[in-house]
Amino acid sequence: MGEKVDAEPVSGRAMLGQTLRVLREKAGKSLGQLADETGYEKSYLSRLESGDRVSKVTVMEDLDGYYGTGDLLLSHWKAARLDAFKDQYRAFMALEATARIMRKFSLGVPGLLQTEDFAREVLSGLQTTPEDAELVEEQVAARVGRQYLLRQKPEPNVRIIMDEYAFRRPAALPKTWDAQLLHIEAVAMWPNVTLQVLPFAAGVHHHMSASLTLLWQKDGSGVAYSEGIDWGELTEEPAGVLKHRLSYDRLRDLSLSPSDSLTFIRNVLEDHRS
Repeated sequence: MGEKVDAEPVSGRAMLGQTLRVLREKAGKSLGQLADETGYEKSYLSRLESGDRVSKVTVMEDLDGYYGTGDLLLSHWKAARLDAFKDQYRAFMALEATARIMRKFSLGVPGLLQTEDFAREVLSGLQTTPEDAELVEEQVAARVGRQYLLRQKPEPNVRIIMDEYAFRRPAALPKTWDAQLLHIEAVAMWPNVTLQVLPFAAGVHHHMSASLTLLWQKDGSGVAYSEGIDWGELTEEPAGVLKHRLSYDRLRDLSLSPSDSLTFIRNVLEDHRS
């Protein structure tokens, strides 16, 4: 007998593409017909089917509605979006998707709170070639798509601490920054989200060069994820998670109260508009 060779693993986006093609062919539609009936460009739909692109989550919701497939495409999209991130980040994202409690600290505007235009401006900084533009759009879609985590049912309990630095580094376009501040203000008032600002007046602190995320699952297990500009570290060992939790609690104690933080955000927005 010949040696058995394991098949190459199918990527999430390839699986999504295959599902899209099967649904279209089963419906007896050409790409042109699908484009006409959904309003999406034929070339864009073709690239989704070939696995070359990861769409925005709203596209999958639209196509699920078009085909009457419930949330089939949305469920495939959740796996496909992981392809847009580095390997070291995927394990963390898988845990984030099922977490019941989230605790986050960020020096800048965290990805879970970024608007599409703000995310595009942040991610475009690495663009150096025309081909990079497509990668940026894919990363924007994946980043913005993560935000469904805050509203999924049952809703997770979320606390986000943002350093004042995040509010003193505005977007280049005034309308982008205005929309970003409005979005942060809106999220801060969601019942499952507590948002606090760590002011400059708190002085130096121990997380001035990295973000921190703590996640707890339904069974009580927890992990910590620290991330810098070009590195990320996932901690699952209980003693390490506890150490990070205590460091997070120190940041929380230095931060403005939720109500004072909301006032701070509104003042920044008022100053921006004036």
